[in-house]
Amino acid sequence: MKSGAVLATNTSSIRLEDLAQGLARPERLIGIHFFNPVSRMQLVEIVTHEGVADDTLNLAKAFLGAIDRLPAPVRSTPGFLVNRSLTPYMLEAMVMMQEGVAPETIDAAAEAFGMPVGPAELADQVGLDVGIAVADSLKAGLDKPLPVPPDTLRAKVTAGDLGRKTGKGIYAWKDGEPQKAKSFAKPTQEMTDRLILPMIDACLECLRKGVVEDEDIVDGAMVFGAGFAPFRGGPIHYARQAGAQTLKARMEELAVLHGERFRPDQGWERLT
Repeated sequence: MKSGAVLATNTSSIRLEDLAQGLARPERLIGIHFFNPVSRMQLVEIVTHEGVADDTLNLAKAFLGAIDRLPAPVRSTPGFLVNRSLTPYMLEAMVMMQEGVAPETIDAAAEAFGMPVGPAELADQVGLDVGIAVADSLKAGLDKPLPVPPDTLRAKVTAGDLGRKTGKGIYAWKDGEPQKAKSFAKPTQEMTDRLILPMIDACLECLRKGVVEDEDIVDGAMVFGAGFAPFRGGPIHYARQAGAQTLKARMEELAVLHGERFRPDQGWERLT
């Protein structure tokens, strides 16, 4: 590698410290994590690790400025910010499907909150194989339990039904659009809570651990990188407006009903 070259990775979940092992010049390694579809998503995570050089970071920022992208600085951790927060959202949808809830109902529960795309459709867009790989990577590096991807989802991947890119996944796809049933059960508020609250909880965990420096970065990154309901101002702004104590208490109720994955992170203390 030339002396002035930067080694940038688009990994969506692997810790940069792991990738840096064995590199002669780990200070030249940085994460530049784009989101799909790359042509339309303005936000890009710039992922740093403890040994990254300042000039490497500055070059990465300059590169994103040159291609008209918004940089969101995050520190290396499993899933970084956006995928760390989106993974429980999508996995909870898979658990609900295993419970017998139609994917159309689950997507409607998220859309009722204001999400532009529901988690089942999003999983198909990302690719079920990619989603499982990210989930497996995160589970190995997180203290908090994640929902377990059901065997039916892994069976789809084994069969080659990966989502939009193969024409079939959770939904069948035609002309780039999911073929959803027109008639399905209406979602409940509990379904919406099960999807949205773990996403907010993960954002607060990232703040507590210093993955991101401030609340504005979290809110901007989640709106522009994850599609968090824009009119709600981002997950942290929404939690403050809706009442952090109320949302935290709701998570505690869900933990009793559905397990420890809903146990509120200590990061809620900054809002209460």
